[in-house]
Amino acid sequence: MFATGIENSAPTINGGRTRVDEMERCGHYQRWQEDFALVQEMGIDFLRFGPPLHRTWLGPGRHDWAFADVAFADLQRRNIVPIVDLCHFGVPDWIGDFQNPDFPELFCHYAQAFATRFPWVQLYTPVNEMFICATFSARYGWWNEQLASDRAFVTALKHLVKANVLAMQAILRVRPDAIFVQSESSEYFHAESPAAIAPAELLNAQRFLSLDLNYGRRVDSEMYEYLRDNGMTRDEYHFFLGKRMKQHSIMGNDYYVTNEHRVAEDGTTRASGEIFGYSEITRQYHDRYRLPVMHTETNLVEGPLGTEAVDWLWKQWANVLRVRNDGVPIVGFTWYSLTDQIDWDSALREENGTVNALGLFDLDRQIRPVGRAYQRLISQWQDVLPTQSLCLTVPVVMPDEAGDEHARRQMQSARRMRRPDD
Repeated sequence: MFATGIENSAPTINGGRTRVDEMERCGHYQRWQEDFALVQEMGIDFLRFGPPLHRTWLGPGRHDWAFADVAFADLQRRNIVPIVDLCHFGVPDWIGDFQNPDFPELFCHYAQAFATRFPWVQLYTPVNEMFICATFSARYGWWNEQLASDRAFVTALKHLVKANVLAMQAILRVRPDAIFVQSESSEYFHAESPAAIAPAELLNAQRFLSLDLNYGRRVDSEMYEYLRDNGMTRDEYHFFLGKRMKQHSIMGNDYYVTNEHRVAEDGTTRASGEIFGYSEITRQYHDRYRLPVMHTETNLVEGPLGTEAVDWLWKQWANVLRVRNDGVPIVGFTWYSLTDQIDWDSALREENGTVNALGLFDLDRQIRPVGRAYQRLISQWQDVLPTQSLCLTVPVVMPDEAGDEHARRQMQSARRMRRPDD
């Protein structure tokens, strides 16, 4: 699955007063049809995309589907398969933030409402990068609740993962063959001295918490004590153990040059740059969860030489081939995102209007060198490496007894999608 994405981060900053809506900043609301046409022209069949949660979800049971209706109809018409990103770093103002214990149950109903309205959709990322969202919102104090403590971090994390699990269950009630691509950051923490070994090992254990809980994997004793010491109850922990969602999942992992860190003896971290690289860290995650893998995000700023992003693309692709040849069942690759982004150099913490040259296209929708390189890569490899185990189908979804005309239209336009060699 060769993919790209429409960047739809929407956290709040400034004590919740400012919404950082990347779809708005990057012009997608005005140019969405043009953006989808660019995806099609690139020969990309899969798109990480979702309706803006804060604009669509107006309250419990209240939705504004206007944008989603036209956008998803256009994707369906173009035969672009969406990997639907329902919650990307922010929630509507009426929910507040990720400390709200009502968020998981409320989000579950939203996910089911989306799946009911768009029954032809099969691929989902219910909650994007749960670990990063909890870290930036409740450990670093950058977004949303802007807290900085272990207790706030654990609270945000358990709510994010529970929301993801409940959403998966809700979507499966509508679409029993749904597949969940858990886009999660793949991290590693390097000790920079012998005295830093203990804090680095602690951080390397914590990096797995979101996926451990999501897949119902028992954490080790140190992590169990950490979770309990910071507010997770026994019942909350056992909620995650009782859910078996792995058989519906692809382990999506994201890798950037910032995903590896140097750890000082006091536990503080700083960027280390690429040391192990995608292939080694992906093997660590695959050995732990034993799931099919998709490289769900990567990019690099196009620098003064004009070749930096292209070189990074080929390095990431070489890593994908390496893990595949080593026996890891890797089923997809993503350059994220379709267009340049704004203010990600400050992790969306500041409103500087800085354009980050990360996209396949710039914000004028002119193709970048990395866009041409990705287009060549896809054309050269798409028939050489067909997906061997993933079959995407659109089921016949019967409308309810009252006669849901919207579902009926969706059902009538349903199509079957199979891998190229079927």
